[in-house]
Parts: sequence; structure tokens; C-alpha cells
Amino acid sequence: MKKIILFFFFSCLASSAITAQEFKVITSVESIVPSGLGRSRIIDANADRDYQEFSSTQTEDDNTRNKSKRSDIRVKDFEETKLLNFYNVAGIRFQNIAANDALISSKLSDMAQNGWELVFVTSGVEADAGNTDGQGIFITRYIFKR
Repeated sequence: MKKIILFFFFSCLASSAITAQEFKVITSVESIVPSGLGRSRIIDANADRDYQEFSSTQTEDDNTRNKSKRSDIRVKDFEETKLLNFYNVAGIRFQNIAANDALISSKLSDMAQNGWELVFVTSGVEADAGNTDGQGIFITRYIFKR
């Protein structure tokens, strides 16, 4: 009888562990602004937000607009890790890219050591659109779960 109770207890514990998942997003932003004038960082939010507090449902009968305040959404408690810019005055700087890779690898390894599993990576670029633009970032989001 004790074995049956223990088996049932551990089965319930295992099934609840499978269904309870936590997700975390880490973002790296790397500047592709000419002359190294941009800012590059790894961003890790330390504060949680419940999306439901800032969501509304629009229907044909009720199209009341979402009145949540942007200032309430902002996170002021986050970890910011400095990265190097892709460019310096002489052009693209491959040593900077290698240094960023080392820092990002360190962050990802630390996340794995703390029980987070990397499940998805997505990236995008807003590149320089010509001589008058002078703007550009390479952004990567690392999505973890545990």
C-alpha cells in the first residue's frame, strides 16, 4: 500500500513539473552604426510583468480602447551587460564580434547552469539605409524555459 501511495505521489509531482513552465527572454542589441558611435548591450529583465494587466479584448459590441499606461509597462530593474560595437572608425571590427560572442556565450552558459534551457533564438536587423541614415542595430532574442 505504501508503494502505491508513493508511486501516486511521485507521479503527480512529475506531471505537475511537466505542466509548470517558466519562460525568460534575453536580448542582445549590437550596434551597426558606422564609426562605432552606437551602443551595444545584453539586456536581462529582473522584473516580471503580467501581460493580462496591459491587455484588452476588442469585440464588435465593446471596442473600448486599451487604457493601460506605458509607464506602468516599463521595466527599470534589469541587468545590462556592455558589448562592443560591430564598427569602429576604421570599419568592421572582427575582434569586437569575437568579444561579443564570448560575452554572449558566457551569459548563455550561465543561464544553462541555472536550469534554463535555450529553446528558440530569433534575430533581426535594421540596417543603414544609405548615406543619410547612420542608424542600425542587430538584435537577437534568446528564449529560455525551465
